[in-house]
Amino acid sequence: MTRPNFNIILRAGLLAGTLDILAAILILAKGNAVGTLKFIASGVFGKAAFSGGAGMVASGAVFHFFIATSFAGAYFLAYPRLPFLQKNKWVSGILYGVFVWAVMNLLVVPLSNAPQRPFAWDSALENMAILVMCIGLPIAWLADKFYTPK
Repeated sequence: MTRPNFNIILRAGLLAGTLDILAAILILAKGNAVGTLKFIASGVFGKAAFSGGAGMVASGAVFHFFIATSFAGAYFLAYPRLPFLQKNKWVSGILYGVFVWAVMNLLVVPLSNAPQRPFAWDSALENMAILVMCIGLPIAWLADKFYTPK
């Protein structure tokens, strides 16, 4: 199998990151882009992110796309080594989106400085659906397209 290069991983991360941040801003934050990006920055900077200016917004964007690209890279590197990912890109994408949700909500966010919110099934399922549609499925589709012989 062809080894992934940085270019395909970066493109997958940018696509998934763009879809995800747009969904987060439009659906979850009701159009509040600045608040969404400051929340992401608060994972590192804590409460100070919310009183910061453009630098915090930019930091949130950088952190967001770094995370999305990291998840894309992990999938592209795992794809040739885990045959079950190759069986069905749709099932793999859905499962990867759920995996991304679990990692972010059960590990990354709780260990960060971001404000903690109480668990609620309705918001958890909404967030999970966004990650499936915007992260899992696009990354799985691009990996399948990249690795499938032409």
